[in-house]
Parts: sequence; structure tokens; C-alpha cells
Amino acid sequence: MYRIIFLNYFYIIIVQFLRYNYLVISKYDSMKRAVKDLLVLAFMAISCFPLKASYLLIPMDLSQSNHLKAYGIAYFSISRDVDMSWLLNYRGGSFMCNYHEAIENECMIRGVTCQVIADVQANAIRNEIASMENNMSEIRLTKVPKIAVYSPKNKLPWDDAVTMVLTYAEIPYDVIYDEEVVQGFLPKYDWLHLHHEDFTGQYGKFWANYHNATWYVEDQKEQEATAAKLGFTKVSLMKLMVVKNIKNFVAGGGYLFAMCSGPDSFDVALSAEEVDICEYMFDGDPIDPNAQAKLDFDKTFAFTNFRISTNPYEYEISDIDIDPSIHIKNQKNDFFTLFEFSAKWDPVPTMLCQNHLNVIPGFMGQTTAFRKDKIKPYVLVMGESKLFDEVRYIHGEFGKGTWTFYGGHDPEDYQHYVGDPPTDLNLFPNSAGYRLILNNVLFPAAKKEKQKT
Repeated sequence: MYRIIFLNYFYIIIVQFLRYNYLVISKYDSMKRAVKDLLVLAFMAISCFPLKASYLLIPMDLSQSNHLKAYGIAYFSISRDVDMSWLLNYRGGSFMCNYHEAIENECMIRGVTCQVIADVQANAIRNEIASMENNMSEIRLTKVPKIAVYSPKNKLPWDDAVTMVLTYAEIPYDVIYDEEVVQGFLPKYDWLHLHHEDFTGQYGKFWANYHNATWYVEDQKEQEATAAKLGFTKVSLMKLMVVKNIKNFVAGGGYLFAMCSGPDSFDVALSAEEVDICEYMFDGDPIDPNAQAKLDFDKTFAFTNFRISTNPYEYEISDIDIDPSIHIKNQKNDFFTLFEFSAKWDPVPTMLCQNHLNVIPGFMGQTTAFRKDKIKPYVLVMGESKLFDEVRYIHGEFGKGTWTFYGGHDPEDYQHYVGDPPTDLNLFPNSAGYRLILNNVLFPAAKKEKQKT
């Protein structure tokens, strides 16, 4: 940065000197022509070095070499007290900040495309964004979000898309689980992620195929031991306390993001607060025969009028999820489309939908997508598949906080099986599906503006 400024001033001095001598010796034609040629060369040199290259632009359109690590650069910036602008709908949701050599160097180290631009160029971008003719907006990222991932500490034979992409993007996070949530650690955090989890106490409905597997037996023993340690007679009761504490976390202003079986098992557990929905192999006693009729849908975030799966041999928690066989037969046609929102009037869903693509390749999970007729009317749908008549990406508010639910397990592994190796994100640095996760990670960093009326 200082090298550029020095060169700029050096060229200015040279130009002024040549201009002065040009006037003095203008009566000598040969010398006049020589000085004129030098002036042209000087002006050409200046054009190569802006007078004030004071901004760093990180484009997020198809020109970006690594979209996922670009989010890590944004986090890196605000963690060092350098505010980052999120330019909504400008070149795929680009980032821009005041020039700092450390940030430019970090972009080069991480393989992130960036451009050093002058303040006049930055002002032109801001003027373009501010125009009411364009569906764009500028959001300031000023706060470093404290991130927690709800995940078991023991090794299980599947991965977590969010922890993988946070690690790849070099965004720090804490792993917490039932003990920390029950003991009241959540207020320490701004953002919480729930992934492939079963909050109903049925161990993911893996009993039919894996109840003799070592990992399943050890996981059940460990969860039962934790429940007993925390004073609960059943794992399902411990998980109920977990979801109630998470609900309070959101009500108090927290940001919740959930994927795969996290969204529907969370809402099912809330609806079954006063009901035993677990068969004997899960909690030692039979299910309440009137469990379905006793569900309270007023307690849930997103879903209503669903039917729980009471069959222990079925790998489903409820009918919130769509029929997976439809997707297996139509993988080549499995895409969902992001909705377009007003960047100036609806900045939150606009932030959450920033992408270089608006048609995203689909992917499966224990919960792949949400049935439209099971979604509450006030829930904001941000992504859907019209071909399959289903919803993939939804958002809502509760109390002072927000929640976002995203269907599927791994955006770059269409049908992830138990025991499959983790996805190598070095192979997918421009993943549009993973970008939706990282949009949610940066969302709490945004400076909250007064609501327009």
C-alpha cells in the first residue's frame, strides 16, 4: 500500500517538474517535443498506479477462485477490527473493505481472488448499489460472531457439513453438546448450528440396521451416562431440556442454523414436550399409544400438522421429510431455486441467499426437504424445488432471534451413507450449496440497521 502511494507522489512531482520546464522551454521546438513525450509517458505511468488505491474488493461472482475461503477472509478482517462491507447482489454478494496489506496477503495465501481499487472506483460501486434502479444494498460486517456447533464429542461414522466448511474457511468455532447446553453455556455464543441430530431421544432411528454396531452401542451408553449425570432418567428427557434451552437461546437474540435431521427432530421434540414418543428399545418403556393426538404444534418453530413415525424400523422421524425414493430416481434433475428478495427492504433473506448461482444442485439427507403442507404460514421460504414440489431452505424469527433450516446432509455428496469418508472441500472451493451455510455464519456479524418504514 505504501509503495503505491510513494510511486503516486513520485509521479506527481515528475509531472509538475516537466510541466514547468515545458512552459520555460516552449520556444525551442525540439526540446518542447522531447518534454511533451516525457509528459505523455508520465501520465501513462500514473494511470497504472491509482492516486489512492485504498480499497480491497473480493468479488463473489464466477471470477472468484475460492468462494468458501472468501468468507474466511471476511471473518479474518472483522476479527482484526477492519469493517467489511457485504455488497448484496453486487457480483454475487462481493466483499469490500479499506485496503490493508495483511488482508491482501491473506487473500493470496488462501487463494482468494481480490482486487485493489481506488476510492473513486469504490465510490462508483457504492453509487451503483445505492441506485433505486438496482436491487442491491451494502451491509456492514462489524461484529465477530461467537460460533458454536452442537455435535457429539465421541466419534460417529458420519461427518458434519458445517464443521467441515468452517474448518476449510478457517473460521473458528467451539464444539458443544448436551452437557454444555443443559448447564447454560449457550448465552456465550451468537450463532449455534445443529446438524445430523435426533432430539427425540431415538438415536437417529438407526436401531433397525445398526443396533449391534459398536458405534451405536457406545453412543447409546454414552448418552445414557450423560443423562444420568445431569439428573435425567431418560435420554429423551435430556434432549427435551436441550431443545428448550436452544429455544430460549433464540428467544433471547441468538441465531440458530440447522441441517439434515436437525430441523424436524427439533420441532418434533418441542411438540412432544408432554408426550412419550419413544418405543421401549430407545427408553425402556413403550410409546404413548395416543402420542400423535397429544402433539402441540403451537410450540414448534417451523412445522405443523405433521405425523411422527412410531415405527422403530423406519429411518424417518416424521412425515415432514419428503419421500427419498423420488430423489434417488431423479438425481440428474434434482435442483432447487433460491428466491430473490429486495436487498434494500429485505436485507436478511437477501444476505442468506447470496450466491453466484441461483439454481443449486440438490442433495439428500435423513431429512432431504420439507413438505410444503407441513410448513407454518408465516415461515419465509427461501429455496424450493418446483419439480418435486418441496422446500429446501426456510427462515423465521422467534423472540429477538432468528432460525434458518436447510434440508440435506452434504451439499457436495448427493447421497451420503453411514461410514462414507468426509468430503474434501479442496475439490469444491466454489460450492454454491456450501455458500448458503457460510451466509448464515456471517449473518450475525452484520450491523443491524433501523427497520425501514
